Amino acid sequence: MTRLQRAAGPWGLGLVGLLALFAGWGLLLELFGPQEGLGRLFTPQATVASLAELLQRAELYEHIGISLQRIAIGLGLALLIGVPLGLMVGSWRRLEWSTTPAFQFLRMISPLSWMPIAVMLMGVGDKPIYFLLAFAAVWPILLNTAAGVKALDPRWLQLARSLSATRRETLFRVIIPGVLGHVLTGVRLAIGILWIVLVPCEMLGVSAGLGYYILDTRDRLAYSELMAMVLLIGVLGFLLDAAARALYARWTAGSPR
Repeated sequence: MTRLQRAAGPWGLGLVGLLALFAGWGLLLELFGPQEGLGRLFTPQATVASLAELLQRAELYEHIGISLQRIAIGLGLALLIGVPLGLMVGSWRRLEWSTTPAFQFLRMISPLSWMPIAVMLMGVGDKPIYFLLAFAAVWPILLNTAAGVKALDPRWLQLARSLSATRRETLFRVIIPGVLGHVLTGVRLAIGILWIVLVPCEMLGVSAGLGYYILDTRDRLAYSELMAMVLLIGVLGFLLDAAARALYARWTAGSPR
């Protein structure tokens, strides 16, 4: 089998899966959707045509940029909180025992359930969105970082001690490089959660972003544009996940075995 055939295998199967998804979408509309009126606005053909039209509007890219900026800030806050906490929890068993019940309890609370409280305390605007995104993303980063610390080869730590490495040197030369793969796994999981939480967060109290734009299309009765926005959100989320996977693959390819 040639290299081109090996490369085309996964991509070809992935394309077949996407085509099957679109075919199933059209089939479901034919079987269960209204045959006239609104039903025609949600077909794959109408949605793709509306998406092509939307992509020509400059305002769409402003909304995309604002949403991506919120994702970046929320993820950055989650990293600033989750990585140090994960390093501490993974390093000290007593701290892990004392914090795990509280972390698991908080992790199981839907971030969206905090929306009314966040708005009441922080007001409308970006602040409650940043809080909700950081709250949603911190748990996979924290837990994966702690798992990475516990998975470290103890011989590397013994070697660092035998070479009289300081705590700072051990942290930055041994521990952080050793847990980076786990952190990147947590980042990928966090991005998926962030993208799901972002849209409903942007439907409350803001005047820009993908979630706001969906409400705007509904209020304008532009239903074909609404479905196109749903499709666009899926495409952007897929690209973000692909970027996270590529970053992880690049790190694992360059890391020592």
